[in-house]
Amino acid sequence: MDGKKLEYKGENALKEIEKLTTTAGEVQYGILKEILKRNAETEYLNKYMKGSIDVSQFKSCVPVITYKNIYPYIQRIANGEDSFLITGQTITEILCSSGTSAGEPKLTPSIAEDLDRRTFLYNLIMPIMNQYIPGLDDGKAMYLYFVKAELSTPCGLPFRTVLTSYYKSKHFKCRTRDPFNDFTSPDQAILCNDSNQSMYCQLLAGLVHRHQVMRLGAVFASALLRAISFLERKWAQLCNDIRTGHLDLSIIDPACRSAMMSILSSPNPDLADEIESICSRPSWKGILCHLWPRAKYIEAVVTGSMAQYIPPLEYYSAGKLPLVCTMYASSECYFGVNLKPICDPAEVAFTLLPNMGYFEFLPLGENGALAMDIDEEEAVPNDRLVDLVNVKVGCYYELVVTTFSGLYRYRIGDVLQVTGFHNQAPQFRFICRRNVVLSVDNDKTNEEDLHRSITTAKKLLEPYNALLVEYTSYADTSSVPGHYVLFWEIQMVDSATSIDAKLLQECCVTVEEELDYVYRQCRSREKTIGPLEIRVVEPGTFEALMDLIISQGGSINQYKTPRCIKSSTALKLLNSHALASFSSPRDPKWIPLNG
Repeated sequence: MDGKKLEYKGENALKEIEKLTTTAGEVQYGILKEILKRNAETEYLNKYMKGSIDVSQFKSCVPVITYKNIYPYIQRIANGEDSFLITGQTITEILCSSGTSAGEPKLTPSIAEDLDRRTFLYNLIMPIMNQYIPGLDDGKAMYLYFVKAELSTPCGLPFRTVLTSYYKSKHFKCRTRDPFNDFTSPDQAILCNDSNQSMYCQLLAGLVHRHQVMRLGAVFASALLRAISFLERKWAQLCNDIRTGHLDLSIIDPACRSAMMSILSSPNPDLADEIESICSRPSWKGILCHLWPRAKYIEAVVTGSMAQYIPPLEYYSAGKLPLVCTMYASSECYFGVNLKPICDPAEVAFTLLPNMGYFEFLPLGENGALAMDIDEEEAVPNDRLVDLVNVKVGCYYELVVTTFSGLYRYRIGDVLQVTGFHNQAPQFRFICRRNVVLSVDNDKTNEEDLHRSITTAKKLLEPYNALLVEYTSYADTSSVPGHYVLFWEIQMVDSATSIDAKLLQECCVTVEEELDYVYRQCRSREKTIGPLEIRVVEPGTFEALMDLIISQGGSINQYKTPRCIKSSTALKLLNSHALASFSSPRDPKWIPLNG
């Protein structure tokens, strides 16, 4: 495909964004009307609509639901009953969430045309990026993508993650080849079910093409950091492969071996020496820039709980590569794109595209306080929801979706804040998952509050050249009063420095003083919460946690470190790796509101 065609393709994509967002209200009405037209006679909708396709009747009669309400229908389809229970189209697969935000993986119905919608969104990314960073067609992308071995439902439907579904689809495997989707990783390596073999081959391919790489990335920032850790352990083996032109014998997947031997077509000792010289340096600060000197940015999800990974990514890139978060999506629906991708990660806002599904919003107030007041299972009045074009800037909402594949007024569980509009389409900042909460008494600490508190506390480590690599938490109610426990994995950047107990005790206090009014009231006045505890764990603990969760059915592609541990197995693993424990030596400051 020549340059003029590529440019035309990009112009068309940008024009389509403008068209959709300029008529967002009309598009949304049309989407809902079409969903009702196709699905009105399904068992689920007919129960409430009696065959009607009237939009106003949909809004007044169809209830707002959570997963537990739709699960019985999905389970029946998985067991062999007709898709017509919930959708007029044939359900072609059941998608599973990673299961790290709310325990057990959730089952999501998917139809063939859902892949068209996902592909549509993916095809918007490069035209948007080209507006900000030119020359991306003059090289390759080193994106680390992974699949997970899929299962089948009792009736034989594929049961897999949304990303595995996409990478195994013709939309990905038979994609039009052009300079903007020229990946260093061969498809065979991406499609390898063994994540270690896949990681090894993808890193090896990226190193072989190191002087052609223009952009780096993974789906989530955590996956990219896992790759860096893998590279730290395996770079000598990788260099040996490049030096000799022979692939390590640990790679036994036939398709991977065949594809990689084509890349390792001949010995390249000079390239191996270059990489060895870089990787053997005492400090890996800026390692990404040294290994891939032409890279212009890092693409990965760095919003929400992934914001924890911003400091280590900045360390490994020496702060020279922008961290780009391009899109907002879930297993249930792909939602929108970031129209200003080079912005600061803290300012990322996604423009919801009105053709991806029908979107409504549950108001949570001007400061998000209602997010904790509305129980996830509490019935929500139908007339409380707000349409896409009627949300208000500055306000917080929970996203509610209706899809072609059989989800109706389904609460996604994401809390969003409206930051502005692009034409008629609102732009949202992702705040947190509603149901990620620490609670011992009357306190309710959400993911954002926890992250903000830890972000403040970890600054105390910086003068000692210490880096908080990862964290999670749980509410320990095994004793009275219960208390918050934080598991911290700390990396000493400079081995000549150390941190003492007093410093970590101060970190405990700092976290507590950054938590909300109710928490501090419970701690300082009512004494219904005990002192916060930090348990420092040994290096590699959170990789072991990831391995555990993946072994239990999670996806390496969609893995996100759970910010609140509820699994006894995971808790046992963390405690077995604990090196030391530190608690707050004093109560956090608390002043009565009327005092």
